[in-house]
Amino acid sequence: MGFATPHLARWDLDKTYLRTEFATVRDLLRTAFESPADKRAFSGATTLLREMRAAGSHIHLLSGSPEQMRRRIEAKLRIDGVEWETMTLKPNLANILRLRLRAIKDQVGYKLPALLQARVHLETRGQSSTLETLIGDDSEADAFVYSLYADLLSGTIEPAKLGPIFKRGRVYPDHAEAAVRAVRALPQAPRVERILIHLERQAPPRDFGVYGARLVPFYNYFQAGLVLFEDRRIPADAVWRLASEFVFEHRFDGEALVRSYRDLMRRGHLLGNNIDVLKETYAKNKSAGQIATAIDLEYFFTQLDDLHAFASSQPPRSASPPPDYAALVAKAIRHGH
Repeated sequence: MGFATPHLARWDLDKTYLRTEFATVRDLLRTAFESPADKRAFSGATTLLREMRAAGSHIHLLSGSPEQMRRRIEAKLRIDGVEWETMTLKPNLANILRLRLRAIKDQVGYKLPALLQARVHLETRGQSSTLETLIGDDSEADAFVYSLYADLLSGTIEPAKLGPIFKRGRVYPDHAEAAVRAVRALPQAPRVERILIHLERQAPPRDFGVYGARLVPFYNYFQAGLVLFEDRRIPADAVWRLASEFVFEHRFDGEALVRSYRDLMRRGHLLGNNIDVLKETYAKNKSAGQIATAIDLEYFFTQLDDLHAFASSQPPRSASPPPDYAALVAKAIRHGH
């Protein structure tokens, strides 16, 4: 199974990789002073990030965490054995000094220019063919920003349409100008391969249907791994390792693994491609004695043929028009806060 290259994974951190709370001032203080060893990653997130890196993806971390937390975040990632190329954090101290209090929580005016400027940097380095996978959470702002970014790159949304979006989103003029300047410097080409949204708040997946089939809401990182496997971004052995982790460390049983797979198929996000490769991986690990007494793992991998038949019975997802971003931005910034 060959992998398409080159590839870049852009990961959010808070509520996507790390379990963080920002609902109250006390939450903010606790997060700011939490030691790296006490910070907790979501089940399977560390493994999936490492598997993507091992499969050849470059990793860019883009977070709304303040720049002052860089050392703690980097220390946590090193504890987890995570490698990354670049990390962008929010300049909240500068925002406070300039009395830009709205910018502290604003994600649209922060993340969209940051993504576009990072893409310009790729282009200037001769890496224009690089495809991207974007991973965020269900605060709604990530889904909005990532989809808008993807449609700007592909030319589906013209830069001229950004004015009303920024106005309704109350984006600061210099942030808006930076975004427009960056997008005008970019060639139009579809570069975002997949958007994965972690349902940390357990938002209904249908809430994200407006963004089309490119965006996949997921409940757990085993599901995210299954999507990335079909996208040819991680190998079958990585799916095996993720499944093993969820069974042995996170108390998933075989039926929970099957439900995770079937849920994505029912929503039209998995086609059941390369099932034979997964079955071969199961047979290889079983014959090597790695399956031991893991009845739950055996149950999942022996259900793959039935899952493939289920996928084949599902109607294909139809193409949808691009979202009305100007109408959606108010909801995005409300949930993003």
